[in-house]
Amino acid sequence: MSSSPGVPHPHPSHHPHEELLAHLTRTSPLGPREAARVVAEVLAYFSETTEEYVRRRHGELQARGLTNERIFARLAEELPARRVAAPGLSARQLRRIVYG
Repeated sequence: MSSSPGVPHPHPSHHPHEELLAHLTRTSPLGPREAARVVAEVLAYFSETTEEYVRRRHGELQARGLTNERIFARLAEELPARRVAAPGLSARQLRRIVYG
């Protein structure tokens, strides 16, 4: 089945976060492309490792004139609430998680 020009194909390519994109376009003024861009930016933000986050935040806070003492105290407060990227896991490691 082919679609006419200007008519969306009935089976668009699947986006890994298709359900989230649909939710955002239903519940906000974002269009599909804008929603996909926002999701990509949020995922990139939360894909930082702990080390990457600490280095980035240290630089940001240092640029604001905070001392290392204040920076490290603030990072210690921020890290427990921070979502970080999962480490890459082998099939063997995944099996160990599931089966012990």
